Amino acid sequence: MVVNSSFMAFVSMALVLLLVRSSSAQLSTDFYSSSCPKLLDTVKPAVQAAISAEKRMGASLLRLFFHDCFVNGCDGSILLDDTSSFTGEKNANPNKNSVRGFNVIDKIKTQVEKACPGVVSCADIVAIAARDSVVILGGPSWDVKMGRRDAKTASQSAANNNIPPPSSSLSNLISKFSDQGLSTKDMIALSGAHTIGKARCTTFRTHIYNESKIDSSFAKTRRANCPSKSGSGDNNLAELDLQTSTTFDNNYYKNLINKKGLLHSDQELFNGGSADSQVQSYANSQSTFNSDFTAAMIKMGDISPLTGSNGEIRKNCGKIN
Repeated sequence: MVVNSSFMAFVSMALVLLLVRSSSAQLSTDFYSSSCPKLLDTVKPAVQAAISAEKRMGASLLRLFFHDCFVNGCDGSILLDDTSSFTGEKNANPNKNSVRGFNVIDKIKTQVEKACPGVVSCADIVAIAARDSVVILGGPSWDVKMGRRDAKTASQSAANNNIPPPSSSLSNLISKFSDQGLSTKDMIALSGAHTIGKARCTTFRTHIYNESKIDSSFAKTRRANCPSKSGSGDNNLAELDLQTSTTFDNNYYKNLINKKGLLHSDQELFNGGSADSQVQSYANSQSTFNSDFTAAMIKMGDISPLTGSNGEIRKNCGKIN
């Protein structure tokens, strides 16, 4: 078979383009080393200030990253505001009156823009802020991979469908995380994020009033600030980890073993099922939990990033350019 030179040149060019595209799709820990060398030194003090003002904010910033990544990847779509012609994700059921920290991301973005205008995506700022929050609250650190670009679209329906609700069974949790390319091991480790932060009465009312797989004294304590009647006290808050809700540790797993998981979905991780042994492992070893949590966070951060020429670098995190 005779192959002419022009065809070979075309094939060579196609291979080059393929290599360029694949390399551009790779996130890296040093992505901004030359374009925005002061990025990390700009973000962390802002996160520290936000947490100093309100300890709960660390958990909120970490949760913001989860809820972003579970909807079409870690692309900053959760930050987009609704407009008369655009429906974002902020008012999806898992997010409405619940997900918070948008003002903190906006403040960080303003400072980052002063340091290096038009360079750093809102999606990457969310990823860095999540890591810094964990570290500031006493948890492990990891090198955040960067290079994400910001979405120009959002999906309220995907937010409603992809983010597992607090009523989830173990099998549903496994399935929802698997849909994102995350293993059962990843899911159990990432659930440990509930070692910090608070939840609203409406998310745990059924668990503390109607379910048996819960310590009775713990349920009684929680009922004091969460009336049984729906619509009454729905936004009253309770610590996800009663002992150390502002310290990133492994008490969350110890609580599960003692049937003191606040959410139904929490207690599902230690309920005589396939997750029990891993929960026990984390309860016994903070270092094992830390190691698996950081690995899972890095893996979650790799979910469908927009890179290269896809998406954009938003000037304002709440709206497309």
